[in-house]
Amino acid sequence: MEYEGILLGMGNPLLDISAVVDQEFLDKYDLKLNNAILAEEKHVPLYDEMASKYTVEYIAGGATQNSIRVAQWMLQIPGATSYMGSIGKDKFGEEMKKNAKLAGVNVHYYEDESPTGTCGVCVVGGERSLVANLSAANCYKTDHLKKPENWALVEKAKYYYIAGFFLTVSPESIMLVAEHAAAKNKVFSMNLSAPFICEFFKDVQDKVVPYMDYVFGNETEARVFSKVHGWETENVEEIALKISQLPKASGTHKRIAVITQGADPVVVAEDGKVKLFPVILLPKEKLVDTNGAGDAFVGGFLSQLVQEKPIEDCVKAGCYAANVIIQRSGCTYPEKPDFE
Repeated sequence: MEYEGILLGMGNPLLDISAVVDQEFLDKYDLKLNNAILAEEKHVPLYDEMASKYTVEYIAGGATQNSIRVAQWMLQIPGATSYMGSIGKDKFGEEMKKNAKLAGVNVHYYEDESPTGTCGVCVVGGERSLVANLSAANCYKTDHLKKPENWALVEKAKYYYIAGFFLTVSPESIMLVAEHAAAKNKVFSMNLSAPFICEFFKDVQDKVVPYMDYVFGNETEARVFSKVHGWETENVEEIALKISQLPKASGTHKRIAVITQGADPVVVAEDGKVKLFPVILLPKEKLVDTNGAGDAFVGGFLSQLVQEKPIEDCVKAGCYAANVIIQRSGCTYPEKPDFE
């Protein structure tokens, strides 16, 4: 099978600025654990304060980019994955390019005049709160996507993955890829990504849902999705089923909803049925931080999906990748996977 460029991701490339902080810091900036938000005016000083008060690590991040890097790592096939997004012409941007190259991902970044986007990763007790300052990442436009050398990546790919976060940046770009996937019977997948996406970007999200062949998310996002759609249920299995049964733009692939629940089983809804897959439990003392866990799950999952493996193998690979990532800082991994 030809794997070159089989998987394409599009999203917000961000540099994670990660530190173990304390509850007081979270309260000061009105942050909740296991949440992700966009930075507001009040969060501007957060990044400098983190750097001056705590030990900070700079790690290449961005939800989609994390997933694509993990898929590439799991596949161990050079050039199997590609990625597009917008970075700045600065040292953080250079860092990002270097990191992507090392990871073996074929990146086509748009380079903007504004600074490379960053994401504050505030860790308390192994759980994380994310505050993203999109900056250059927010400047992605369809003009870049439509350039022949970039659209060629879309043509080449058979699987697409875009985190919900990109809905705030370029829904037009998402629709171009989604419509291409539907027209060519390819596989298009997205992530609910965060409660604020489901809540405040509901209309753009609802426009793309019909094109989604795979919908990823966690239990919190699923419950918010249910609430804003007036489903009046908190039951994750029920919600996953409902998501899988929403109308589809193309009948080629039936939609599959995959909802993770931290240490609880992964919920997979397809064909009107729900299956539960237990995750690999990790002793608390081995947990470093959950940053990138959901992204890694998707990356592991996609690495098997593009090889046309059955869903249980996809979930198993997702759980394996997430398990590796939560034992390390940020979305980082050892040189080679140990997955059978």
